[in-house]
Amino acid sequence: MGDARSTMVAGAATMIGMRGVGATSVRELAKHTGAPLGSTYHYFPGGKEQLVAEAVAWVSDRIETLLRESDSALDALDAFVASWRRLLESTGYHASCPVLAVAAEEPALGDDGEPVSTPAFARWHRLIAATLEKDGIAADEARGLAWTVLASVEGAVVLSRSQRSAEPLDAVAAHLRSVVAAAVARVP
Repeated sequence: MGDARSTMVAGAATMIGMRGVGATSVRELAKHTGAPLGSTYHYFPGGKEQLVAEAVAWVSDRIETLLRESDSALDALDAFVASWRRLLESTGYHASCPVLAVAAEEPALGDDGEPVSTPAFARWHRLIAATLEKDGIAADEARGLAWTVLASVEGAVVLSRSQRSAEPLDAVAAHLRSVVAAAVARVP
């Protein structure tokens, strides 16, 4: 990851995905990342709110990159699912999506007063819909299907964490693959 600040942002994302926002403190982040407590206040003068916002942005940027780099709707779906599978497996099923964790709790607010999770989910939705449209699916259907993909995968990640198994994620991914493939196959 590189520098201490980036390590702290990534560490905050992991901690939020494991513990939620309420149970993630700046002090615990310093312990988790091995950073001096004073450096957390240096890098994040806005405190926990700034840290949460930057952790959400960090996760969102990574998901957006993999969605943008996908050549088709099925590739995007596979990449999206694989990213969450890696997170689940690398944490022993103790973490889920930090953006969802932020949205589920009293939402952290950005500078504009909007929950910091709102633009992240909106951007993911737009990218998934754009990929579906690129495969020829009509805009209205693509938007609806994109919400279905996003909500289904996010829910499956939570269920996989709860079950300590990839079975829910695998089942949802398989069903979504067939739904997306059928939608693409209907394109004239």
